[in-house]
Amino acid sequence: MYEYDEECLQVFLDRQGQLFDEPVAETLEEAEAFLEDCMAVVVDSIQEVANYFLEEGVDVEGMSLEELEEASEVFTLPSGKYLIVES
Repeated sequence: MYEYDEECLQVFLDRQGQLFDEPVAETLEEAEAFLEDCMAVVVDSIQEVANYFLEEGVDVEGMSLEELEEASEVFTLPSGKYLIVES
């Protein structure tokens, strides 16, 4: 199981509204449990985000890397990595 660092959990807590209408977590512990339940992944680059979506069968043909970065499932982390949360 993937372990999410505090940066990842805090970004998800702060920006979960980009993906959900109502909060799904209120604490770091709840955020971690939620991310584990939906098997969220962290990748190192936007190209890896594109590769992940392709592997998962998501139609990203014609989408630019910038458009992928703005997808509601993609959370840009301050470290330059990306959290992908599929609900």
